[in-house]
Amino acid sequence: MTPTLDDRITGSLLGAAVGDALGGPVEGYTPEQILERHGGRVTGIVGPWNGDAWRTARPIAPYHKGDGHVTDDTLMTHALIRVYEKVRDHLDAYAVADHLVPELIGAPVWIPELEAEALPLQRIFLAEKWLVARLHYGHVDPREAGSGNIVNCGAAMYMAPVGLINAAHPEAAYAEALDIAAPHQSSYGREAAGVFAAAVAAACAPGATPESVVSAALSLAKDGTRAAIEAVGEVASGHTDFETAVVPLRQAVAPFDTVGTDYRAPSLGARRPSRLHAIEELPIALGMLLVGRGDYRRTVLGAVNYGRDCDSIATMAGAVVGALGGESAIPSAWAKQVAEASRLDLHAPARALTEVAREVFARDTARRRAHESAYATLTSAAVR
Repeated sequence: MTPTLDDRITGSLLGAAVGDALGGPVEGYTPEQILERHGGRVTGIVGPWNGDAWRTARPIAPYHKGDGHVTDDTLMTHALIRVYEKVRDHLDAYAVADHLVPELIGAPVWIPELEAEALPLQRIFLAEKWLVARLHYGHVDPREAGSGNIVNCGAAMYMAPVGLINAAHPEAAYAEALDIAAPHQSSYGREAAGVFAAAVAAACAPGATPESVVSAALSLAKDGTRAAIEAVGEVASGHTDFETAVVPLRQAVAPFDTVGTDYRAPSLGARRPSRLHAIEELPIALGMLLVGRGDYRRTVLGAVNYGRDCDSIATMAGAVVGALGGESAIPSAWAKQVAEASRLDLHAPARALTEVAREVFARDTARRRAHESAYATLTSAAVR
């Protein structure tokens, strides 16, 4: 049966959160290091890389990554959903300044990695703290505030709600995400946010497949982002098992990735604006989607075992697969374990966003009909 809108939104947000939790404990490491540390591939939820020493072990300390804990990817996704709940319409750069920034600095939430209730600002990465520095303290025009920030996946990682609000309309999701991402990112980081939102929207279309999702992404992507997705997709189409795909996919995306071979020691040219480059995370997420043929376990575990920024890769891959297949696509045992370990109701944000999505569609319909009526009047007057 074709999943309903409600089911796709739930599946996408659950899929993203579970992927995030699966990838968190192995983030930043190579596939070889992951293999050695775990005595094989990661096949489910695992504990912290450094065991009980996670509180002080570098370079991750003091975050409890692992044991089913979601990371800042999910925290930012849920924060954006709360903004949609407040605005109850499409968002833009000003909504980020007026609503998302206050969420980050004034609304304490439970943060699993800190094992405490705290402000999201105390957990998010420097690239996200940029929003607060530029918008709250610097009073920069929200549409221009992203310029100067490091170019990474920071904005893209939490754009799934934009795709879901614009379900089955990737062009609209792309445009809205680009506007929302403007205060946060520039260049190919902002582009990735738009393309990821479009991919999630495309995955919501009845009859959507991994191939149709990637095709929709390519139809909208520009410059290096498009070239990277194309290169990775071409390689991915020749694999059905992530074991054989991990190295070839990395080789395919490497020419477009500015971070370099050592993820923890970025090159001097890393994360700078460019029309020739792309973030690594989105092309690899879409590549693993093709390799996994839309199966959640195969797709997301491929993203996790790829290593590097694998929590964000698995978040993106999980969001798209969940939108394709609905909640039933997500292993229920994983979803239950992540919700309990993270002390989060993972279904509540989905219910809230579904309600807003229906309201926004009704508003869009009324606006479109008003425009059609006005246009009909204008054109009929011209004929007379």
